[in-house]
Amino acid sequence: MATLSLEQVTKVFANGVKAVSSLDLAVEEGEFVVLVGPSGCGKTTALRMVAGLEGVTSGTIRLDGKPVNDLSARDRDVAMVFQNYALYPHLNVLENIAFSLRVRGIPKHEREQRARAAADLLGLGDVALRKPGQLSGGQRQRVAMGRALVREPAVFLMDEPLSNLDANLRVQMRSEVLRVQRRVGVATLYVTHDQTEAMTMGDRVAVLRGGTLQQLAKPQELYERPANLFVASFIGSPPMNLYEATVSGPADRLVLSLGSQRLALSADFVQRRPALASAGQQKLVVGIRPECLTVAPSTDNAEAAREGTISVRTELVESLGNESLVHFSTDARMVRSRGGVWTATPDADPSGDIAAASSTEGVARVDPRVPVAVGDQLALVVDIDRLHFFDAESGDAIRATGSSRGAAEGGPDMKTLGLRGGSR
Repeated sequence: MATLSLEQVTKVFANGVKAVSSLDLAVEEGEFVVLVGPSGCGKTTALRMVAGLEGVTSGTIRLDGKPVNDLSARDRDVAMVFQNYALYPHLNVLENIAFSLRVRGIPKHEREQRARAAADLLGLGDVALRKPGQLSGGQRQRVAMGRALVREPAVFLMDEPLSNLDANLRVQMRSEVLRVQRRVGVATLYVTHDQTEAMTMGDRVAVLRGGTLQQLAKPQELYERPANLFVASFIGSPPMNLYEATVSGPADRLVLSLGSQRLALSADFVQRRPALASAGQQKLVVGIRPECLTVAPSTDNAEAAREGTISVRTELVESLGNESLVHFSTDARMVRSRGGVWTATPDADPSGDIAAASSTEGVARVDPRVPVAVGDQLALVVDIDRLHFFDAESGDAIRATGSSRGAAEGGPDMKTLGLRGGSR
């Protein structure tokens, strides 16, 4: 068993592009850590540096505490599973699994024995003598895993190994990968662009953006306490609704304003977020998860001004059977990322007409038994205790007292959140 650590690791390519910037990351014995982020964020480059396939510009990579920057890929005792299976078409399953042992000069009897054990562990015993062309996509991926597993490496590295599989098979293979990893107990660094995959598989998840680590935490911590606007918008499907907002009034009677909408904040709520009381009329960003919005008992527009609700217009309803996703518009200004800069949508219609604010769309996850139709004026009840607040300039989260742990590390031990929906 071994550990893996990256200390201030930076990669700058010859053309001047900085792919990874001062990355600090540790994977403990038996831990499954996922690197997630949009395309081009540096996650695969980081993995390739650990594997020895890319040089390190600065910083140190350690395996079991020992620097490996100057070691070749073959001397690092790591095994990598790639996105493409890279199997030899003329070799059968056992021969493909045992190939690396053959190259290392392992005696035939021992490599056959180890290959057979790996095949049985991966549920490939019945197809052990088939060629890759006779296997399904999931079986070919298992063979690629077996080829890495049979080497008995100190660390597993996986680069989007499930991305070529169809949606149903990906779900199945997620549990297969975890089952094997848990059984062998090897530290694993896994790369994916799929945030659902990251949240359901990782013991901890590292979110990257532009080569920089945004937050490293347990999945539930990422979801419930995102460090900044990027993490808040990236983690969750549908994503968090983000609106430009202001707070005003005395500390014991603060009012949150989103366009013409007003939400009263209790003294206890503000006491746990003292930064809000000092914000004055400065602009903030407020985040509302789709499941934190429910349809009020009455959809009469006159009832929309009741305490703790916002008035919206229904633009689209997606029925998913177990839930409905209600897409709505308000006169608040939604915040989106444009070229890496977080800005609000153009000012809403000055009359406050919700119908004129179709560009400021949000999403609510509601009970499918509640009748909602396109064009309905709704009062949505906001779960105020679960609101998220962010500084409008820096994008950093405004934490509740006692929950601030910094952008790079997560907080208390929580169960993994089972996210619904696909990747973003």
